[in-house]
Amino acid sequence: MNLRTYQKILFPIFVCIAFCGTIAAQQKKPNIIYILADQMRASAPGYAGDPNVNTPNLDKLAQESYNFRNAVSVMPVCTPYRAALMTGKYPTTTGMFLNDLHLPLSEYGLGDALADRGYTTGYIGKWHLDGHGRHSFIPPNRRRGFEYWKVAECDHNYNHSHYYAGNSDEKLYWEGYDTYAQTRDAQQYIANQVGKEKPFALFISYGTPHFPHHTAPEELKKNYPLEDIVLPENVPASMVEDLKIEAQGYYAHCEALDISIGKLLSSLEELGVSENTLIVFTSDHGEMMGAHGVRAKAKQVALAEASRVPFLIRYPDLHGKTGRTVETPITTPDIFPTIFGMLDLPIPSSYEGDDLSELITENTEIKDHAVLYMKLSPWGVGGEYDKEYRAVKTSRYTYARDLDGPWLLFDDTKDPLQMHNLAGDPSHKALVDKLDQQLWKLLGKIGDEFKPAQWYIDRWNLEPAAHGSIPYSNDGQDQENPQSPSLTKVTH
Repeated sequence: MNLRTYQKILFPIFVCIAFCGTIAAQQKKPNIIYILADQMRASAPGYAGDPNVNTPNLDKLAQESYNFRNAVSVMPVCTPYRAALMTGKYPTTTGMFLNDLHLPLSEYGLGDALADRGYTTGYIGKWHLDGHGRHSFIPPNRRRGFEYWKVAECDHNYNHSHYYAGNSDEKLYWEGYDTYAQTRDAQQYIANQVGKEKPFALFISYGTPHFPHHTAPEELKKNYPLEDIVLPENVPASMVEDLKIEAQGYYAHCEALDISIGKLLSSLEELGVSENTLIVFTSDHGEMMGAHGVRAKAKQVALAEASRVPFLIRYPDLHGKTGRTVETPITTPDIFPTIFGMLDLPIPSSYEGDDLSELITENTEIKDHAVLYMKLSPWGVGGEYDKEYRAVKTSRYTYARDLDGPWLLFDDTKDPLQMHNLAGDPSHKALVDKLDQQLWKLLGKIGDEFKPAQWYIDRWNLEPAAHGSIPYSNDGQDQENPQSPSLTKVTH
């Protein structure tokens, strides 16, 4: 048999191998890493313009990512955000509008959705969706489809933070500062997944920079001398000195997060999986830190410091490592419809959020888009901002109404610190009317008539907890809601 005959025989085989290899590569879904900070304001990272913080790794990630600069938390507090993320639904649909409630098992969990789409799933860090006590063991049937498991319901004692691993109910403790320990565990998890047939989806849910702020690493707190900290103009002068102490620890926690994210990104590069890994970096809500006179540690407020969050998506396989700023707003229930849309994965029919993937896949913006966020039941903030509200965020404006009518209107482009409320200005009446119509349209879409808080408490069968003023054990580390109504869901 001559050379030409061999070539005729072998050439189709080589073509088939190359073609089949290409198809296999196309069918290989990207890995997903979802990095969730706790209580990080949209304005806190260096790339967002904060003059104090040192976040070089996040700054670089932002340059390579789609940076959604108008992302909001659907309800700026821990459990409601996490429930909306896990279900793709609004708090008015699930009843998850207070901390420490139990997400009903009837809800289709995100881990299950990812597993149904061919992913191996993992979760490390803070959960805050089980509602059976912040130090309680969470059995496998309540983990919403997540397989790898090193999780605490909630623990902000960062230097002695507990977790449960796998199916064991033995309480374990992270070694040292938990942000660093959880990062090491995530690096090991990723390394263990390399070369496996199925892609992985890993959630890393950090507790920082949520208070207590003073427990941040001492070597990082030294990077923020009190005399050098600059607070924004919307913080009253009478609060500045005390708030600098809080801010020092807050920024040190932020820098520790940045160091950890840098290590994660380096691991992805070293393991050769960076190009085929979609990364999200975001937070569940922000923190007021004295802005507008609202006490440090408070959230839930309609103002930007509490409601707006950082939101970055990096996926090099799609457009390389060239990022851009996205002006179109996004809210929590939109996140996984958008990610599934980006990756051409089926979107669960139960999801109420919008698929905004065209913003990335088509490098476009959606004109006049508005997103919804809310507070159903006031607790723990105090003052004029401690009230029920429904709000919309557009690329330019923040608008909120309370039970009495239009309440807040800010031009976030001209007035980023939201120091000039335009809601009562006759010259802005047409704009108020337009935004109010958008708000009611979004409320109509989810069937919310905006009732007083008690209506929702009754609707979801909540009643005072049987023991104590706070329905969980926090070991003194997380006095988050000292004035909150102690409510528990009586049916799970």
